[in-house]
Amino acid sequence: MTDFSVPVVDISAYVDPAATDEDRQAAARAFDEAARTVGFVQILGHGVPAAVTDAFAAALDSFFHLPVDAKKAYRTPPQINRGYSPPKTESLSLSLGLAPSNRMHDFFEAFNVGAAVSDYPGLDLPAEDYPENVWPAEAAGFEEAVSAYFDEAGRVARTLTTMFADALGLPAGFFEGFTDHSLDVLRMNNYALPPGEVTLDGDLTGMGEHTDYGIVTVLWADQVKGLQVLGRDGGWHDVSPADGALLINLGDLMARWTNERWMSTLHRVKPPIVDGRIERRRSAAFFHDGNIDAVIETLPTCLDADGTSAYGPTTVGEHIRAKLAGSRAGVANPEAEREAARVLAARPA
Repeated sequence: MTDFSVPVVDISAYVDPAATDEDRQAAARAFDEAARTVGFVQILGHGVPAAVTDAFAAALDSFFHLPVDAKKAYRTPPQINRGYSPPKTESLSLSLGLAPSNRMHDFFEAFNVGAAVSDYPGLDLPAEDYPENVWPAEAAGFEEAVSAYFDEAGRVARTLTTMFADALGLPAGFFEGFTDHSLDVLRMNNYALPPGEVTLDGDLTGMGEHTDYGIVTVLWADQVKGLQVLGRDGGWHDVSPADGALLINLGDLMARWTNERWMSTLHRVKPPIVDGRIERRRSAAFFHDGNIDAVIETLPTCLDADGTSAYGPTTVGEHIRAKLAGSRAGVANPEAEREAARVLAARPA
């Protein structure tokens, strides 16, 4: 197995207004190298206060420890990407058109919040794409703590796209016109089964193989094994965040923009088994997906030598709806051949 590690990039030069242009360019070059070679990146210097993440983690616990019936009261229809998702009601591999018999078997449970129509009163946005959030009344302080982290994660995502413009040789502020009413979603995940020893039977999947859908994902996670990344060597590799780090990966829309100069990294979550026993694992992914009406097509600087691209143009809305129809509604996505082929070529592990 090839040595594999997730690069660490300090982005403090893009957070500290006193940083020099040279410092920012060095960070941008480091991120470009990591995006070209691994696709998952650990970032330090992001500026998210520990008090915010501590309160956020406690808020996750307060909701996921509620009785099942209380949590299910916040379930929404599959086309509404908000609220509670019980275990085994999704299959992330279907977002790539992959899953045996279209079974919904991912055992994680999740709670989603995101950008809402009411956040953009001056725009006529579709309510099905920007639905209002539901907040669990039984979890004291949940809305406040989650909202505070949502704001911080969004700031980090926008900081990253500022750096992306520099790394890709684009004009300053290039991505702002594609993200000023971005379809942002924060998905809080809880990987938990009844404590104790477990025998894996091939039917136990934490979260199936998938790529993220949008521009960039900011991931907060416990340091518990489970997350695996598909490396360029065709093998699956364990990934855990360093102390104080956030994990960053790129989504399909960035792969389309860059013609796979920056790949949307395939990843999955295996059952969190430690020494033969189930270990609880939590994570929270902030998906910065872009404006629903934005047209994404390959950047002129990333076209092949003959002026072509592996991808045609699409809108954020068209792309995200096809992905969600797979993962949440069980409709296999026929538009993800390139990503599906990478999964099928991966070495078993």
